[in-house]
Amino acid sequence: MKVVIAPDSFKESLSAPEVAAAIARGWSRARPTDEILLRPMADGGEGTVDAVLAATSGERRECRVRGPLGEPVLAHWGWLGEGAAVIEMAAASGLHWVPVAQRDATRTTSYGTGELIRAALDGGARKLILGLGGSATNDGGMGLLQALGVRFLDAQGAPLGDGGAELARLQRIELDGLDPRLAETEVEVAADVDNPLCGARGASAVFGPQKGASPAQVEQLDQALQRLAAVAAQTLGEDHSRFPGVGAAGGLGFAARAFLRARFRPGIELVAEVSGLAEALSGADLAITGEGRLDAQSLHGKTPVGVARAAAAAGVPVIALAGSLGEGYARLHEVGIAAAFSLAPGPISLAEALAGAAGELQARAEELARLWSLAQSAR
Repeated sequence: MKVVIAPDSFKESLSAPEVAAAIARGWSRARPTDEILLRPMADGGEGTVDAVLAATSGERRECRVRGPLGEPVLAHWGWLGEGAAVIEMAAASGLHWVPVAQRDATRTTSYGTGELIRAALDGGARKLILGLGGSATNDGGMGLLQALGVRFLDAQGAPLGDGGAELARLQRIELDGLDPRLAETEVEVAADVDNPLCGARGASAVFGPQKGASPAQVEQLDQALQRLAAVAAQTLGEDHSRFPGVGAAGGLGFAARAFLRARFRPGIELVAEVSGLAEALSGADLAITGEGRLDAQSLHGKTPVGVARAAAAAGVPVIALAGSLGEGYARLHEVGIAAAFSLAPGPISLAEALAGAAGELQARAEELARLWSLAQSAR
């Protein structure tokens, strides 16, 4: 029997490769002769680099860059060989780098993500996979572009400072210094949202509050991003601000599309392609997926649904394991997840659940394997 294990990470607990390994251990205890293929997944957010590297035998590389508040942080990116690299913006500009008491979406910068791109270009990359998600920023990607040589100037010709609020003073964008290697570099953006840059569904309104923006700051940031959109349209001759997905990562998606000519794809679709999920599913008898929480929101571009769709195309049934099952999770049956199970063995605290996730994954996987054996013997 062939089993493909393709989960996302369990946030704040286990990476996707760790989740896959725990499930594999449990399954193998009950069915040690089965063929098991591990394909850790991600949807473009945190964990994307590790998931892709685990499936492709790529190389993890590290460098010091500017964090969201301007302080140095040690970030990572992945070298896939043959001129390809994978970068997740959260590694350099993620919300986890900013203590709760210091979260201020008006001044955080995506500069470090631009530095990661520059490091990948220095390493020989001419194809970039850029994962968006988990950002601390709302600067429309200005910081990223500044790191790559673009100049954002005010009415006096002085460079703007860090943060989305600075964009309210924007008068001119100069592209002469943009890294020339980008002209011959293919950029693919992995994102799981379809928000525009501005407005009620824009970057500031939808994602600003979770980054520390007050209602007044949300309005301030939205107006600043409108200013960015207007000046960028004058500079480039085209308005990119309304395209689906450009509001991702505080508008970093806008910078990627407008200035780097990036192509947008659903994160799980892109990661699945790079990781060879379809090839792994060919001839498989079962796929096991999962993430920290399954609920109705999982229908919107999340990893388990992406895995289920790929498995359906291969005629493979799917079972999901999750830290918890939330409201509406049963709707996942409609998209191909045959059954879903929660890990919690009983009433426990969140801290206990996070600490014990690996053991519970292993235990649930073993029980699933035993149930599978029983069903097979009853045929």
